[in-house]
Amino acid sequence: MRRLLAVSIGLVLAWSAGVAAHHAPVMFDRTVKVSLVGTVVEFAWTNPHASIQLDVPNANGGVDRWGVELGSPNSMVRNGWKSTILKAGDHVTVVINPLRSGEKGGAFVGITLADGRVLGGRATD
Repeated sequence: MRRLLAVSIGLVLAWSAGVAAHHAPVMFDRTVKVSLVGTVVEFAWTNPHASIQLDVPNANGGVDRWGVELGSPNSMVRNGWKSTILKAGDHVTVVINPLRSGEKGGAFVGITLADGRVLGGRATD
């Protein structure tokens, strides 16, 4: 019985550490904001976080694919979002807190849609 209790406690602690690491904002540089002007490739309305894949022209005449992590659909609805608000081909400006690693991605801060509407919302829940 003690062994079962010890294993159960160990599993709960391991799971808790994973959840805390998942929601830790250390991977994003919250002191920096980067504005990305590009074309939506994909908008995924999924839990636990929605995401945008964005093609952004680069200085070499090519295109870089950026990944943007948003909040949960539930929190986004409270900030005026709908699952149909973005579609592939939309030209948008997205403001992010970039990844500290330098990879092409970041946490969502705000967006200006093609029609001029501006939406914000928490980057993560």
